[in-house]
Amino acid sequence: MILVTGATGNVGRNLVSYLLEAGHPVRALTRDPERAALPDGVEVVQGDLEQPDTLAAALKGVTGAFLFPVHGRLAGFLGSAVAAGVQHVVLLSSASVTDEYLSKERMGQLNAADEQEVAASGLDWTFVRPGPFMVNDLPWAWGIRAEGVVRAAYGAAVTAPVDERDIAAVAAHALTDPRHRNKAYELTGPQGLSQIERVRILGQVLGRELVFDELTVAEARERMTRYLPGETADSLLRMYARQSGATVPVQPTVQEVTGRPAHTYAEWAVHHLGDFR
Repeated sequence: MILVTGATGNVGRNLVSYLLEAGHPVRALTRDPERAALPDGVEVVQGDLEQPDTLAAALKGVTGAFLFPVHGRLAGFLGSAVAAGVQHVVLLSSASVTDEYLSKERMGQLNAADEQEVAASGLDWTFVRPGPFMVNDLPWAWGIRAEGVVRAAYGAAVTAPVDERDIAAVAAHALTDPRHRNKAYELTGPQGLSQIERVRILGQVLGRELVFDELTVAEARERMTRYLPGETADSLLRMYARQSGATVPVQPTVQEVTGRPAHTYAEWAVHHLGDFR
């Protein structure tokens, strides 16, 4: 049995589907099973990573688990997993752990601490370290639907965002193939793209002209802190400043692990067409 925590999230939901399609028994941990809306065939159980006393039943008979990071609060899960006889944990980490700059920021330090805690548990582990998610562009949808405009700072900032489906696919292979144990995988998408280029691609997919409206840093920070902690927003803005006009590395990891190319940004946009319309 494979346990997926964070099963209703962007990565977890795709991971559940991939594992089911491959014929693996899957148990999904969620705080509210009634609202999970997961596929038929998955065993949905109630539990909370922040409440270890809810985890014993969820871990019974589990051999491998996908661990969504609740920073600084993994000890209860890991202790319960060891007690239940779990053999292997795939941790959703972050490329910030190894980034020259982000590793010094709070996001890098939190993810590094998570990795250290998992490695120290005695369980076999795999660390999946994606860079920026393509799905992080979904907050643009409201402005695109309403005005055909995306407003952000640092339009020339380049990243190589990765499709959430590819993160899930790598995690699925890691959970089901012992060759991936005790390895760390850094994931990117197949292209380095600026924010302006991503808006152009979205316009092509939607069949309409979109506009990128460059905000000041202060304006962008005010918008970002509506849904992110201020420290996280500041860290991201510093990253965008460094990467304006830059060339970023593209990793072949998705192809190497899954045997198929990583999804392009245009393919991701087609997959999310309904969100932007």
